[in-house]
Amino acid sequence: MRTTTGWKATGPGSVERAQLTRRDLRPDDIAVRVDYCGVCHTDVHTLRTYDPHAESLLVPGHEFTGVVTETGADVTAFSVGDPVAVGNIVDSCGTCAMCAAGQENFCHTFPTLTYGGTDRQDGSTTLGGYSREYVVRDTFAYPLPTGLDAAAAAPLMCAGVTVWEPLRSLGVGPGSRVAVAGLGGLGHLAVKIVVALGATTTVISRSTDKRDDALQLGAHDLIASTDAQQMAAARDTFDVVIDTVSAPHDLAPYLKLVAMDGTLSLVGYLGELTIEAMDLLVGRKKLSSAGSGGRPSTAEMLRFCADNGIGADVEVLPSAQVNTALERLARNDVRYRFVLDMSDLT
Repeated sequence: MRTTTGWKATGPGSVERAQLTRRDLRPDDIAVRVDYCGVCHTDVHTLRTYDPHAESLLVPGHEFTGVVTETGADVTAFSVGDPVAVGNIVDSCGTCAMCAAGQENFCHTFPTLTYGGTDRQDGSTTLGGYSREYVVRDTFAYPLPTGLDAAAAAPLMCAGVTVWEPLRSLGVGPGSRVAVAGLGGLGHLAVKIVVALGATTTVISRSTDKRDDALQLGAHDLIASTDAQQMAAARDTFDVVIDTVSAPHDLAPYLKLVAMDGTLSLVGYLGELTIEAMDLLVGRKKLSSAGSGGRPSTAEMLRFCADNGIGADVEVLPSAQVNTALERLARNDVRYRFVLDMSDLT
């Protein structure tokens, strides 16, 4: 086994520095020195429910960039020194219909997650990217394209591909009218990508406080969801409404904004929903969802972001301040994504 240093959960909401073990490299593995790891709301939610008496360690982190330090005997796609990115999926069955379609994120036997997942060969629990080293199958690591800042690229591997997947599957492009509900970690990347795809872009936020931010990101307009007059004027307007709001909320106001035969795509809150069938019926509207992305989609997203100069707006903190980042993220005190600099673990 290999040893490294990282941040393990000690109880609800907090982590502490610890020595960790990684598997010895298999023939198709690469070892990655983790340089930057994003802090995701999923990390906050997972830590809140962590039982410190659990048998398995919890090491969060599922969006990171770094450099290859060693390769397995069968690896040909990477060499030592290559910059790489890793997202929230590190393995899948490889044989089901979804995997065959390049949608490993929908693997019928469930994909192996970057942390808290079950290794398909030895049954161990995966430990995440809040660490200085990660060992991963080469097919679930991605070359980091030239021109992408390594820190700003880390959140692309979760937030970026989460919004990219539905935008591409719904055919968003020039002539499309798209609204992005919520302007946080997911939403700000959705705005940047929608704008780069050539669509007319509107942000929906609870108030007009974020109008300047929305316009700076490239949006053409902002609608305050609490303004009944603005919402009524925008009824049946958008081909796609991509809903990045992470808290439970009423979908009816957003469905009213969707144009005939348009789609409301949920990527923020993925819990139980209640909707009125008439909100879909009137206008033949569609309700869809998406989560993460398969390997082809993830690679395409990285190339698109590199070609269009898209990275997350990040606040970079030394990894020793990870608990501060988690506390601030829990109260949405970040614009728009925290990224940990893991170099202080050396």
